[in-house]
Amino acid sequence: MAKKQRVAHTIHEYTHDEAHGSYGLEAAEKMGVPADRVFKTLVVILDNKALVVGVIPVSTQLSMKQIAKAVGAKKAVMADKADVERATGYVLGGVSPLGQKKQLKTIIDSSAQAHSTIFVSAGRRGLEIELNADDLLALTRGHYAHIGQ
Repeated sequence: MAKKQRVAHTIHEYTHDEAHGSYGLEAAEKMGVPADRVFKTLVVILDNKALVVGVIPVSTQLSMKQIAKAVGAKKAVMADKADVERATGYVLGGVSPLGQKKQLKTIIDSSAQAHSTIFVSAGRRGLEIELNADDLLALTRGHYAHIGQ
């Protein structure tokens, strides 16, 4: 998607270790970058049954209250694994905010704006894409909000 839209980006690949406890922290360690520049893609379901993507640093947790507020909902909970994989076309640990089967509404944590580039999953475990946060925002047609805690 980034290539098609002529967005500057770099692909980073590493060997995924199935025994590692955190996909995101593993990516940061293996690429040798600070955890606050590596972002994980999480999918929540709102009280109206809509799925929404939250993109937050791997060093933080998603605030359900803040992501619900960011999209004008009352409540959000983590979406079921099967629903995430069906909606995005990706397996957990490799969910990318880009190239989903159906582009879900996307909220990117505002901390991304502090970095010249950030890393997000490129669609599978062990594959990351590095790009400017504003470019990711444009590609996903998302918006920024403080959703990490």
